[in-house]
Amino acid sequence: MTDPIGDILLVDDRPDNLRLLLNILKDKGYKVRCVTNGAMALRVSLRHPPDLILLDIQMPEMNGYQVCEKLKADPETAEIPVIFLSVIEEATEKVHAFNVGAADYITKPFQVKEVVARVENQLQILRLQKKLKEQNIRLEQEIRDRKAIEQQLLELNREMKRSNQELEQFAYVVSHDLQAPLGTIASFAQLLQNRYQDKLDGKALQFIERIISGSLTMQQLIDDLLQYSRVGRMAQVFEPVNCDRVLSQALANLETKINETQALITHDPLPAIAGNSMGLLQLFQNLISNALKYRHPDISPRIHITVSLQEDMWSFSIQDNGIGIEPKHLERIFQIFQRLHSDKEYPGTGIGLAICKKIVELHGGKIWVESCPVQGSTFYFTIPAHKTQENPLKESPKL
Repeated sequence: MTDPIGDILLVDDRPDNLRLLLNILKDKGYKVRCVTNGAMALRVSLRHPPDLILLDIQMPEMNGYQVCEKLKADPETAEIPVIFLSVIEEATEKVHAFNVGAADYITKPFQVKEVVARVENQLQILRLQKKLKEQNIRLEQEIRDRKAIEQQLLELNREMKRSNQELEQFAYVVSHDLQAPLGTIASFAQLLQNRYQDKLDGKALQFIERIISGSLTMQQLIDDLLQYSRVGRMAQVFEPVNCDRVLSQALANLETKINETQALITHDPLPAIAGNSMGLLQLFQNLISNALKYRHPDISPRIHITVSLQEDMWSFSIQDNGIGIEPKHLERIFQIFQRLHSDKEYPGTGIGLAICKKIVELHGGKIWVESCPVQGSTFYFTIPAHKTQENPLKESPKL
């Protein structure tokens, strides 16, 4: 047995009208209940609200208009659609019916097709309204859920930012405080080595050498860790920076290494951008130093720096002819303390590229690398363009 397609309440003081409508509507699959006066209609509607009410106007004691007014005045029944039934065809009566809250108006004698069509039309409207309400409820719940998630993410971001700041502060303090005792250890170990070299056997001298080497390595690691923590404390108030001047300063700082390796470094004209001058200096210096370090033993380094404007971002590239990187390591190299080679092959702490990533992200850009083993690497990074500049390659205030 299939469920009825609608629950309809018939209200008419004439049994013949009720029987006629009952037969019409039941044949169409509707559930139909019948009452003969307004008071009963109000009680039934309140106890078991129907989907639709067909309501006769001319009834004793309480006419249809009065019943409809009471239905619409009660929040429990106000949403039930009402179709009036009447022999009166005057427009004024129909207007009055709609004024008291009617959804439709059917004149007697009934036409079967008209009754069915008007009933189905009101029930279809009701179904659509229910569906719309359900969708609105789901949408409101989704909005509440999304807002709750956004709030949680906001709180998590705040907590993460606070934790990162505390971690950076901790790293800075610990690194700073460790430098003095490590310096003392290295200094006394070197004194032992220098003053008592002729009095100690080879094993003892080897132990001292390891103490000195370990202390110096730890000092280098601490220095790099301090640099990494300082990037997070870097001022984010950007100023116009001439990248040509920044690059010149980076090359001057690396002059000894460049001369030792007989490196050839060329570059395109670089723009003036909005950024942190010290951060950009460290960025260029770290990437070029990286290219000088990871070179082929018997080939002089060739490094070329380019830049292009892509929509609202400056895209920089630093290309070298070095030893290259295995594809599986391309993401890993930007993580702190990640190294692909032993300290004997290429000394270092694995922090330099992590510092580069942090500087680029501080400026609102991204950094990545494309590389093939033996064929060299190209490091790319983007920096948002300073749109107010008429000529980005023009001279800007000094660094």
